[in-house]
Amino acid sequence: MKKLLVLVILFATTTISFAQSLGYQDLGILFSQDDNVGSARFTAMSGTFGALGGDISSLNINPAGLSVFTNSSFSGTFNSRNSQITTDYYGNSLMDNNQFINLSQAGAILVFRENNDSGWNKFAVGFNYRLTKDFSENFSARGNSGVATFTEFPLDTNDPKLNYDIADEQVFENSYGGELSEFNIGFSSVHEERLHVGLGLNFYYLNFIQKSTLVEFNSDANGNELDAYLYQENLTSGEGFSANLGFIYKANKYFRFGLSYQTPTWFSEIIEESNILDNEGYYGDTEIFISNDSVIYDNTSGGYFPSQALVYRLITPSKLIASGAVIFGKSGLLSFDYTNKNFKNIRLSGDDFSLENKSFQDDYRNTHNFNVGAEWRIKRLSVRGGYRFEQSPDINALETDDLKGYSLGAGYNFGNFKVDLSYSDSNRTAAYNFYSGFNVNASNLTINNKILTTSVSLSL
Repeated sequence: MKKLLVLVILFATTTISFAQSLGYQDLGILFSQDDNVGSARFTAMSGTFGALGGDISSLNINPAGLSVFTNSSFSGTFNSRNSQITTDYYGNSLMDNNQFINLSQAGAILVFRENNDSGWNKFAVGFNYRLTKDFSENFSARGNSGVATFTEFPLDTNDPKLNYDIADEQVFENSYGGELSEFNIGFSSVHEERLHVGLGLNFYYLNFIQKSTLVEFNSDANGNELDAYLYQENLTSGEGFSANLGFIYKANKYFRFGLSYQTPTWFSEIIEESNILDNEGYYGDTEIFISNDSVIYDNTSGGYFPSQALVYRLITPSKLIASGAVIFGKSGLLSFDYTNKNFKNIRLSGDDFSLENKSFQDDYRNTHNFNVGAEWRIKRLSVRGGYRFEQSPDINALETDDLKGYSLGAGYNFGNFKVDLSYSDSNRTAAYNFYSGFNVNASNLTINNKILTTSVSLSL
């Protein structure tokens, strides 16, 4: 859509009457979340590497795990995600099924050894690209709430104007695109082969797109019909930074534990371009048709396209991760990670976000998440499995809004060359309210993601 950029103060979309696009409160939560993807070994064990290390993807969990590597290594990962979203809106269900393919991880570990008397005789440096969150999703909702919001035709010449206040049907179509990715640089060393310590620097790149269309089919008392189409879009980009540090301690040959802390992520400049503004009350691009007249109302006619831009800042929550692992010699292992993340600490700035920041304090919570993973080796073959639980940050969330998932996988070691495969399945529910300020129920979403992951790695 061709844009005429107008710099104005952007109204919070949570207070706009026709607010089918995500508001800043929702975006703050969305940009604070992590898909927990990585190498196929990492995803097969549901990311439980806080006390293990030895995998490039553990750099984001606990950078101390880099010095667990015995040799320098290079790896790359692709995944194929099947997204199935079922919507329920006033008793009517629709299902959207989409497939997405991504480069989810690529990185290298360089291991250096030194002979000295200090006990710090092995060092590792890691570089890794990771797909933190893939925003790509599509879903549709259809039904009849019995509430009509487009009740008049703006070009109506009747006196009084006709009132199209009988709701026949509403249709909502929504599409997300873009990603939040990160580039990690990590440093780690081990003392006397027991205490691993590490530091990581994380650079984030944000690209988010939302395009949504709301259609209303209404009529008046005489059977005349009004069809209204409201289109909204949001293009958002930005860059952020965080750091993490941690340690892994090998208590004995059977047990090790780890602890890591990741600072808040500071997005110093997020740029948003949108067509959501008060343009004749419709907050977007609008077309309205009526059955008793051939004239079409279009608020973009004459070359005017409603558009505006805003620059703001975002701070997402810090994370504290406690981990433990039991090692069964060369046969296998069992690991556990616990993550504490306080969504109350999200902050928006750069404009008047007092209502959103108050909502983070009042409506969101400190979440408790845990992952369990296992691996068993049969000569050169490894089989793996895991379970993942993430608590919803919404203080009023249903139990089904918590994310629950399991994973399976296998890998084969050819010597210096390894191939790993994994399958993961996760489910949760959510509510999406594409009307605000009206007595209309939200559409209930059931979200299922199935991911196939393939990794290859080369050791030197």
